[in-house]
Amino acid sequence: MQIERMNKGSWGKIKAFFDLQTEDGFTIKGFKLVEGTNGLFVGFPSQKGNDDEYHDTVWVEKEVREQVIELAKREYESSIEQEQELPVMPTEDIPF
Repeated sequence: MQIERMNKGSWGKIKAFFDLQTEDGFTIKGFKLVEGTNGLFVGFPSQKGNDDEYHDTVWVEKEVREQVIELAKREYESSIEQEQELPVMPTEDIPF
């Protein structure tokens, strides 16, 4: 498995959206990385039902779910670290 695309941002408790590609070549879209009371967790793709509740549309075994969570956390944290390493340009040197 690998993260196909990750869009970071700040949408309330949602820190990122991402897609996951399996070893078989399937891409599953619509995962969310959420900041909860106990840290980051992954919200799996879901749809709103007739009862106005959201229901997962992807079901996996517990071990696979844990792999997805760890993979997403690593990807998110490494991208945050890379952003922090970028040099910041001083604004007072800009001539316009």
